Amino acid sequence: MQSALQKAGILGLVGAAAMGLAACGPPSVHHLSVDDLLEDRVMLDGLLLKCDQDFGKARSEADCENARIAVERLAAQQEPAEEAKRREEFERTREKLRLAEEKQRDQAAKPKLDGYTLPVVPVDPPPPAASTDDQKPVVMGQTKP
Repeated sequence: MQSALQKAGILGLVGAAAMGLAACGPPSVHHLSVDDLLEDRVMLDGLLLKCDQDFGKARSEADCENARIAVERLAAQQEPAEEAKRREEFERTREKLRLAEEKQRDQAAKPKLDGYTLPVVPVDPPPPAASTDDQKPVVMGQTKP
């Protein structure tokens, strides 16, 4: 009985050691999802750099593929924004051009004044100021009494 008990104990220890060694294996690799990469742009840039330069440094093909998909989604999100910005700039430029042309048309429609073709108007000296009795004209050479 003693030997059966010893054998069972040894087998138990060996089984526990095997389970302990199995539990200490390498951790499972967590693949980054496309959404994770969209949220963390630094991680996306680093992963793309590793995938492009040295594929061996990259975690796996799935991560590289997810990074490429994330870049395509980012580009698809930015294209409408850039298009809207270009459209606004075009409208601003078109409005400036329209205003400039309208101003030029208005100036062309106005009659221009030519100083050489204006009628000659005689210039009369201004009428003398009306003098009042309270004021006496000052004569040169006189002093006040």
